[in-house]
Amino acid sequence: MPGLIRGVARTAAVVGTANAVSHKQQQKYARKDAEAQQGQAQQAQQYQQQYAPPPQQYAAPAAPVVAEDPTVAKINQLASLHAQGILTDAEFASAKAKALGI
Repeated sequence: MPGLIRGVARTAAVVGTANAVSHKQQQKYARKDAEAQQGQAQQAQQYQQQYAPPPQQYAAPAAPVVAEDPTVAKINQLASLHAQGILTDAEFASAKAKALGI
């Protein structure tokens, strides 16, 4: 019986040692996996920073509104009256020349 007890104790010690080694290996592999994932995350972040599209700029300001020249406005008004038939060709030509200072 003492041999059996020693055998059981020896088996228990071997199993216990194997479990401890296995646990250490699992921790080692888990640590390596975590380091690899962290490295991949850093690489992905560096890639995104390097190849990210440039930040969008503000829209270009609208073209400034240029006040219409009063002479041009007068000629456009006369042209509209001429197109409606209110002014004859001669009246339009005379009024246009007057607006232009001719």
